[in-house]
Amino acid sequence: MKSHETFTLIEEITRLDGTKYMEISNMVQNGRAELAAERGFIKQVRILQLNIPHSPHVETYEKYINENYEMPTEAMDHFEEWKKPEKVQHEVDMVLKENHIG
Repeated sequence: MKSHETFTLIEEITRLDGTKYMEISNMVQNGRAELAAERGFIKQVRILQLNIPHSPHVETYEKYINENYEMPTEAMDHFEEWKKPEKVQHEVDMVLKENHIG
């Protein structure tokens, strides 16, 4: 079953190799990322901004993620980084710009 997530925050995820990336997410997903960090799948996650405006860029990104990914359960055995085609990455970049991050 595909997801129906609403994204409300921006977080920074630190991969095991130390590189970082920004993700548009919500509190449930942030909790999953915290669990992934505890289990050693990623190094760290931190929230950069809460309650982001629900702009058209956020809506477009939500639609892509909800159609292409399923949200992990607490039983996850790895952390899946959402891969973004160039057009989708542009939407994320615009959300970051709208929120003065990056």
